[in-house]
Amino acid sequence: MPDALPAPYPSELERAIALKDGTRLMIRPIRPDDEPRLVTLYDRLSQHTAYQRFFTIMKRLPPNWAHFLANVDYRRRLALIAEPEPGELVAVARYEATDREDTAEIAFVVQDGWQSRGLGTILLGDLLAAAEARGIRRFLAYVLAGNTRMLDLLRRFTEVVEHKTESGVTSLLCVRRPAGPS
Repeated sequence: MPDALPAPYPSELERAIALKDGTRLMIRPIRPDDEPRLVTLYDRLSQHTAYQRFFTIMKRLPPNWAHFLANVDYRRRLALIAEPEPGELVAVARYEATDREDTAEIAFVVQDGWQSRGLGTILLGDLLAAAEARGIRRFLAYVLAGNTRMLDLLRRFTEVVEHKTESGVTSLLCVRRPAGPS
């Protein structure tokens, strides 16, 4: 089966960006050698931010999770990272395959000190564009109902097709707006 092997590293997704305040970062696809940097990023997250991303509090990101999250196939599973300097991860945006060929689950985490600076908007735009280039048209997000910043981001830059809240978790099924963030 040809999809069993990872696609080549998509260097076309690498780009330098500037945040609203002028801070420069590099956005690039995750690589297997980012595994230890994911653990370090998790260690720098506040408990609140870690809980909003993983819906649980862990002392440390388990090694098997870091391995899984850093090793993607660049087709049905892709993650983009943001680094202000080589080797320092401050944000990760990813999509993961679902049981539908044209739908992927999306998730984001931005280190606390990097929030509210436009990085999430840039990552969302890049992630959705990369997914669409790979045939994914619909996006599923599970967000804690109290995470108004993430819910607002998704509502501003996607068209919400379905919306449901159960047990404190809001699930959104969305499609990318034609003029999404970049």
